[in-house]
Amino acid sequence: MGNQRRIRAVLMRGGTSRGVFFLQPDLPQDPELRDRVILKVFGGGDPYGRQVDGLGGAVSTTSKVVIVGPASVPEADVEFTFGQVSVTEPLVDYGGTCGNLTAAVGPFAMEEGLVRGTDPVTIVRIWQVNTRKRIHAHVPTRNGLPQVEGDYTIDGVPGTGARIALDFLDPAGSVTGRLLPTGRASDVLQVPGVGEVTVSMVDAVNPVVFVRPADVGLKGTEGPDEVDGDPELLARLERVRAQAAVRMGIAATSEEATRRSPGIPKLAWVSPPATYRSTRGAVVEAQAVDLVARILSMGRLHRAYALSGAACTAVAAQVEGTVVHEAVRGGVQDGLVRLGHPAGVLEVGASVACRGGQWVVEKVTTYRTARRLMEGYALVPWSVWPA
Repeated sequence: MGNQRRIRAVLMRGGTSRGVFFLQPDLPQDPELRDRVILKVFGGGDPYGRQVDGLGGAVSTTSKVVIVGPASVPEADVEFTFGQVSVTEPLVDYGGTCGNLTAAVGPFAMEEGLVRGTDPVTIVRIWQVNTRKRIHAHVPTRNGLPQVEGDYTIDGVPGTGARIALDFLDPAGSVTGRLLPTGRASDVLQVPGVGEVTVSMVDAVNPVVFVRPADVGLKGTEGPDEVDGDPELLARLERVRAQAAVRMGIAATSEEATRRSPGIPKLAWVSPPATYRSTRGAVVEAQAVDLVARILSMGRLHRAYALSGAACTAVAAQVEGTVVHEAVRGGVQDGLVRLGHPAGVLEVGASVACRGGQWVVEKVTTYRTARRLMEGYALVPWSVWPA
């Protein structure tokens, strides 16, 4: 294509996220060159924040890359590496994973011939490279290929689709090595410019730092425009998140956390059930949820709720002493937690138990839909490649 090189790419939606999927052999093996190629494909590092010169959608939920290949560990069919592509900075953050796009890995693997479909449901055993954890995806299939259409709905995604069940196995300590990185269910942080903030730092599927809304100047039911339109609030929340990243051992300094690890840990605020209006205008009744939750993604409010963060929230809701546990009125029933997020409600099941004084997480289960949106070639100028 003239002065550009072609790379095969597939655009897929998984849950409430969208990303560009690559087969592992199609990208350069050199990490630095690979990231230059990915940034060019997405239009990442755009100071205008539009990604107009790439395939990214100018928000964190649509600026994600997934690299899929044969499994390098036993008892797995495929593996994938996840990268969060910064919209405004020349950075691909590999610090954690994406729960939503995990739902698209199984269908992608079958459509690419890496996994053979077995009707009516194919169990795809996935190795997640970033977190070194196992996931089992239960994908509805027909004629050996993933079904797309079905009657399952997700708040935050229009229409319906075939329901994919995801089991995140032994998800504790995905990044830090411990469910409670500090060994405590709650800690008090002294945050410059903010003051004293009580937080719960929990690591399951992805690490998340949880706060009470009132402690950071929030009411708990905010929508995206309220949060993203307040630069002072976003700066305050980032200071809390960055301080927690240091305490969790993810970054050496707050400055490093902001610069090099903007996606991990995520920051969420949780509060008891309340009635509010969703982003589509529907009323979410207090009795329909177990808690109200909001989560940041790359410094902006997630339009729904990050699935990896939802998994961590469902776990934290069952760990006594966390700010999440205190927000759940009446406790968690049968391990199922209903999260009220900006777009509606998300249900997550988590098997959590305290054994010998230690909290153990067997698995987290949730449901998504996924769809292949487009396939073809991404074009990368030859100047990106070595001479």
